[in-house]
Amino acid sequence: MKQGEIWMVNFNPSKGHEFQKERPAIIISSNKIIKLSNLITVLPITSNTNNCLDDDIKIIKDSDNHLFMDSIVKVTHISSFDKNNSRFVKKIGVVNEYILQQIKKYLIKHFDMISLDF
Repeated sequence: MKQGEIWMVNFNPSKGHEFQKERPAIIISSNKIIKLSNLITVLPITSNTNNCLDDDIKIIKDSDNHLFMDSIVKVTHISSFDKNNSRFVKKIGVVNEYILQQIKKYLIKHFDMISLDF
């Protein structure tokens, strides 16, 4: 598993507004953290482009990501799952560097990390 890869992930069981069922998701954990932790952090992908929020990232299907159709990365739905269980079904592709950079820009906003002066 590596940052930027797209995996089919089983989000069930889920509660309330959490994403449900098996769907593609982008790994956003850093490669260093993936080696150190059993938890992998992902962002779900949906093909429902009618419910696109301002911060969501559009992703066009291509031969690298292997998505079935143009989709949306739901950046506000950050989830972490144990990499050693059956939630991670199979790797299906990888996002391009532009999409990965857009995700990283959003995460800075999401966690209010504009200034990293410690």
